[in-house]
Amino acid sequence: MAVDESGQAFHHPIYSFLEKMPGLSLGLTTADQLLTWGSSNSLFIFPMATSCCGIEFMAASSGRFDLDQIGSIPRGTPRQSDVMVIAGTITVKMAPRVKKLWDQMPEPKWAIAMGSCAISGDFYRDIYSVVPGVDTFMPIDVYVPGCPPNPDQLFAGLRRLQEKIRAKRNGEWTDPELRPDTPGLRSPNLPRIGDPRREASLDEAQLDAVMNLDPGGGMLRSGDKS
Repeated sequence: MAVDESGQAFHHPIYSFLEKMPGLSLGLTTADQLLTWGSSNSLFIFPMATSCCGIEFMAASSGRFDLDQIGSIPRGTPRQSDVMVIAGTITVKMAPRVKKLWDQMPEPKWAIAMGSCAISGDFYRDIYSVVPGVDTFMPIDVYVPGCPPNPDQLFAGLRRLQEKIRAKRNGEWTDPELRPDTPGLRSPNLPRIGDPRREASLDEAQLDAVMNLDPGGGMLRSGDKS
């Protein structure tokens, strides 16, 4: 899903204060360079790990790969983070919670979809309860494909994000990153509700299965419906 980034802007209290102070215009360039360097080299990551991609994220944070070497530090709260890494499958029930955590992160902020499940739902994309890609309900800046991607691939995604941050700080246009064009990863085989390709008979069959479901987990017989 393409995201319009043309209206995005960055604001910082210190930078705004310097702009208003007379005689300090000479320090603006240095201040901007300092903020640019800090934004791109001290990424605080909020990991939203739900499955095997989360194990690879933990491997990237271990001593062998050392995520700290590029200034990226995992944090346990969204309010102290500026990068969310969604690593794993996101269900329809989880999606509003993920979006709420995303909204709690301060601006400027960025999001990385790590792994096939976060990008498209992958193995579980035909299940009605799974979101077919996190970019259906929140913006994604960088895609890291793989099942699961290894720590080196995650580092490559973080480096791409650093390049985008530097370019934006320099006033350069950055094209939104497109979802990887891999066969089977763009849309689910089973159309979701609201999709024009979805047949009405599928809605009826799904509704009938739910209405006839026994609270104990079994299927009710036709004579037991009353």
